[in-house]
Amino acid sequence: MKVEQIYTGCIAHAAYYIENNGEAAIFDPLREVKPYIDRAKKDNARIKYVFETHFHADFVSGHLDLMKNAGAEIVFGPTAKPAYKAITSEDNQVFKVGNYSVKVIHTPGHTMESTTYLLIDEKGKEHGIISGDTLFIGDVGRPDLAQHVIADLTEEKLAGYLFDSLRNRIMPLSDDLIVYPNHGAGSACGKNMSKETTDTLGHQKQVNYALNPKLTKEQFIKEILTGLVPPPGYFPQNVLLNIKGYESIDQVMARGKKALTAIEFEVVANETDALIIDTRNAQVFNKGFIPNCINICIDGSFATWVGTLIPSVKQELLIVADDGREEEVITRLARVGYDNVLGFLKGGFKAWQDAAKETDEIKSISVDELVSINEKSPVIILDVRKASEYNSEHVKDAINAPLDIINDSMVKIDKNKTYYVHCLSGYRSMVFISILQARGFRNLINVAGGFNAIKDTKKFKVTEYVCPTSQL
Repeated sequence: MKVEQIYTGCIAHAAYYIENNGEAAIFDPLREVKPYIDRAKKDNARIKYVFETHFHADFVSGHLDLMKNAGAEIVFGPTAKPAYKAITSEDNQVFKVGNYSVKVIHTPGHTMESTTYLLIDEKGKEHGIISGDTLFIGDVGRPDLAQHVIADLTEEKLAGYLFDSLRNRIMPLSDDLIVYPNHGAGSACGKNMSKETTDTLGHQKQVNYALNPKLTKEQFIKEILTGLVPPPGYFPQNVLLNIKGYESIDQVMARGKKALTAIEFEVVANETDALIIDTRNAQVFNKGFIPNCINICIDGSFATWVGTLIPSVKQELLIVADDGREEEVITRLARVGYDNVLGFLKGGFKAWQDAAKETDEIKSISVDELVSINEKSPVIILDVRKASEYNSEHVKDAINAPLDIINDSMVKIDKNKTYYVHCLSGYRSMVFISILQARGFRNLINVAGGFNAIKDTKKFKVTEYVCPTSQL
């Protein structure tokens, strides 16, 4: 049986495509559906079903556009209540895709409608499971997301349901089944996912901490809830979009791809509440940009950082991008529900300069320059990595001000002092400084190369985490 994984690294997402005898099915598709439609056309197949493992939180699914543009039927697991036409399946129900079979296994826990799909080939042999966010490689789905939509679904309740689903529905399955999860390392839907994107169920039973048969239910719940950080603010908003429905990707793209001259761009910025996002490389951005914009580079975890830092998916946006990448930016924003792009700056930042418009800049120095400055007078270093990264190792006496909780972090900063800001490599530090500079902080200097480069100089003492003896 051939199962094609379609992996999108920027949001660590995996969709799946199967085809047999002229019929195809897509599992957990992204918002932009043309690649799936083109893939089915290549096989001269029609997309019969779109299977959803659950109402996703970290992206807006493409199921509605696949129903509209390809005539596919949408299938959810038991208990799902979408606000549009869809099949709410029954536990153990079987769907046919050509001569393949797809069996519904209801596995609540990550969410109540969470479902695993058992894939069975044309000869009746069980091949693998599309596990959604129920089972990852090395981890399982976090059980605290649904409570942000339905308050009485506590994380403890959901963790208990997840324990039962894993023990009673997943672990009894054959060891040779292939596990096809919805996400890999880098996703915020779990806490310890592997970089591998498939594995056998038998191997996961051996190495996945959540499948340890010795864990009691109480121990499992404690283990699964330990170390969870608050989910990005856009998660519950994406869930509601996936439940209630959303605007077609075609309409979103048509609106967003409006090319604006520098004069038009300025008018729209002044007459709306639009936030300007400059998606160029950080070390290009800092040399010149439109005042009060923020830098989130497209070459990175762009959509995730947008969702983390911009509270509402309804926020109006204006885009500055490298020539030819505007459509990519709009698409990646739409993947996570940020549909209100009002247009982009035609000709990029150069057009703004050519129009003699006001510009701003951020000072960025090399690590060698930082060493030289520090030798003359000790500097204040601001580390904007996550708390877990900082706790692992950091420059001695550096202040931890994580980007992912920037509103809390900014209270640590005195406008009368100068700070030298770093992350791991330089991506997040520029995002951090651009946001604060737009809020009036003019005393932040970027350290190009980040913590790795600082550590390599051996000129700053690095404090490493030492595991307490009690934990050894």
